[in-house]
Amino acid sequence: MTSLLQLDEQLFYLINNGWQNPFLDAIMPIWREKSTWIPLYVFLAIFVIYRFKIKGLYLILTMALLIGISDNIASQLIKKNVQRIRPCNDATLEEKVHLVISCGSGYSFPSTHAANHFAVAAFLSMTLGQFYRRIRLPLYLWAASIALGQVYVGVHYPLDILSGALFGILLAYVMARLYFRLEKISIGKPVNV
Repeated sequence: MTSLLQLDEQLFYLINNGWQNPFLDAIMPIWREKSTWIPLYVFLAIFVIYRFKIKGLYLILTMALLIGISDNIASQLIKKNVQRIRPCNDATLEEKVHLVISCGSGYSFPSTHAANHFAVAAFLSMTLGQFYRRIRLPLYLWAASIALGQVYVGVHYPLDILSGALFGILLAYVMARLYFRLEKISIGKPVNV
């Protein structure tokens, strides 16, 4: 376990210090911010409901439930039980962390940003990705870039984002199965315009 944590710390320094530049210092705080993506979420909700009508509404409601579950389990259950200190709050690392945003007082493991964004990416890949296959890779790249942003700004270790990502994908898989199985809802063919 010690060697895994040492590797995690080395990867943190590589990303947090090694990638340091003025452009990323300006972009990453905005890129990783949840509110930055509100226009995308609104557009997505309107598009899905327009294209798939009531089935699209069910999809959006299921995704909202997924995000709520992901966020609460990661932040309220896992973080509070694991209690891993954020790199920016670790007294032994203070001088080495390139902190781009305020650190915050919460715990680090897992990254809730990574859990939530990977949950959305995986859920949309499993549902909408059946009809729009080309969105799958961009969705995962989008989630990965936000997760890496957490390491870049100094608030998470790579293991935090990896664990958050895996948790989000697993939860999305369960929710997609429930969406298709229990609700017996399949999106069907897109409406012709």
